[in-house]
Amino acid sequence: MPRSSSPSPHPPKALSALDLKKIVVSLWPYLWDFKGRALLALVSLLAAKGATLTMPWALKHIVDGVDRSLQPEIVLPLAFILIYGSLRFASVFFGELRDAIFSRITEHAMRRIGLRVFEHLHRLDLGFHLNRQTGGISRDIERGTGGISFLMRFLMFNVVPTLFEIIMVALIFTLTFSIWYALITLVAVTLYILFTILVTEWRTRFVRAANLADSSTNTRAVDSLMNYETVKYFNNETHEARIYDDFLRHWENAKLKNRTTLLALNSGQALIIGLAIMAIMTLAAQGVVGERMTVGDLVMVNAYMIQLFIPLNFLGFVYREIRRALTDLENMLGLLEQQPTVEDMPGAPELIVRQGRIEFARVAFGYRPDRPVLRDVGFVVEPGQRVAVVGASGAGKSTLARLLFRFYDLDSGQIRIDGQPIEGVTLDSLRQAIAVVPQDTVLFNTTIRDNIAYGDPEAAPEAIERAIDMAHLRHFIDSLPDGDQTLVGERGLKVSGGEKQRIAIARVLLKGSPIVVFDEATSALDSGAEQAILAAMRSLASGHTSLVIAHRLSTITDADRIIVLHEGRVAEQGTHQALLDQAGHYARLWALQQEQEAQAGQIG
Repeated sequence: MPRSSSPSPHPPKALSALDLKKIVVSLWPYLWDFKGRALLALVSLLAAKGATLTMPWALKHIVDGVDRSLQPEIVLPLAFILIYGSLRFASVFFGELRDAIFSRITEHAMRRIGLRVFEHLHRLDLGFHLNRQTGGISRDIERGTGGISFLMRFLMFNVVPTLFEIIMVALIFTLTFSIWYALITLVAVTLYILFTILVTEWRTRFVRAANLADSSTNTRAVDSLMNYETVKYFNNETHEARIYDDFLRHWENAKLKNRTTLLALNSGQALIIGLAIMAIMTLAAQGVVGERMTVGDLVMVNAYMIQLFIPLNFLGFVYREIRRALTDLENMLGLLEQQPTVEDMPGAPELIVRQGRIEFARVAFGYRPDRPVLRDVGFVVEPGQRVAVVGASGAGKSTLARLLFRFYDLDSGQIRIDGQPIEGVTLDSLRQAIAVVPQDTVLFNTTIRDNIAYGDPEAAPEAIERAIDMAHLRHFIDSLPDGDQTLVGERGLKVSGGEKQRIAIARVLLKGSPIVVFDEATSALDSGAEQAILAAMRSLASGHTSLVIAHRLSTITDADRIIVLHEGRVAEQGTHQALLDQAGHYARLWALQQEQEAQAGQIG
């Protein structure tokens, strides 16, 4: 089905009761981890605010000291100049010191929350990851951790201190001059905050729309680039560019609306600030003309207003950014609200593999309730046996491997290993006991050796070398200029399909699990390498149980038993020759593949 050319993701789910109290409660454990640093940062904050509030007072005395109307003989007020300069330095120094001290707390919180989300994503079931797009998830996490950084830094050390500074300035105005100065200041601040809150709430949907368009655009770009070869195969570069441009157009329109509403917000804030300063300065100028105030008092009032409205203007920015950060956090925290459908049962014991006997007992499963894939499937893989599962496409072969690994839970029936139902043991112990070579091997964008070592990150170098030899990779690795330090590229695109499969098989050999599942693992190998690897795997069969999901029947003719699936049921089972003698489904599949291979040989 062609993909839509316009973005249509669902809007992000809003978090319930997401308020400042909840944010503070969520961030408190990370603050408590560094309570000494947090206390030192608070002391630095108070020192910076104290210096800031004292500077206008020192500036007043400097101006009055050089005012001829107050002092005919000008005396340079050196002490107040020194105090003023020291206070300005202290304000900046303690502010920077606060940020430097608190940055460790912020980065620690980002690290812990980022790790928490990452671990949670790995706990979610396969169905979630198949239904979500990786590019969008990564962008959600990126913006979410950025939002946490902003909230930690500004909510804790800017919002509350700015409100404290407003109260202190109003108190100074009341005690030094008149209550009217304080009233004008408080009314202006209240109007400013209310206007900012109301307009920002109105703007939130435009911010969310812009973020949504940004995620959709990024997801589309990642999706297209990850399918680079497919794009080339079908000469669809222009088609991809047209679709991507359509996403960019939606993003451009969303950003334009966002910028337009920001213009309205900033203009309204500037109008409130301008009117407040005009009113305050009119009162102060009248006081100077009436000789109730000095020029130094006028300068002090002006300095306080400037100092007040600079952080107040910043408060508006902080509030807007807090709303944006909360919007960004919606998707990331929404990921944490996702609950895995496949989990350990309370008190589940670890799987104990003594022999490796696998039993499928009346297994029924469907990815959707209205589309069953497996119906009443039952068979046994005895310890040490090599059992193959074959069938037409869509018969449910690979689904058996996913159910054994417990990517999904069954609709009914049981899968047992040595008599232990797999849903009753821990997922970690179950998956440690099973090694899988998947049909589509995806490698990490690192070296060949690192990809092999992924089977057991703690493995000794000798064990890695042994796995390389057993997977028949030695000749290939020796032919490379950088040997096993060769980078495989993103998703392993720099190595061939057969080489990727051999790397995957070496990785499985290194894991050393008692149960091995091959999900059409030899489909990309040439016949010589295929037979050599299968021979190596058979030499390891002692004490191991192997389940082979096969498409090419020629690779499993020597299997101990072959299970034939047809329309989700076990249609036949037996050895290769016994199934041919039955002249049933397996025999027809065999004849068809033999004919196809003969035709391919004639064409070749």
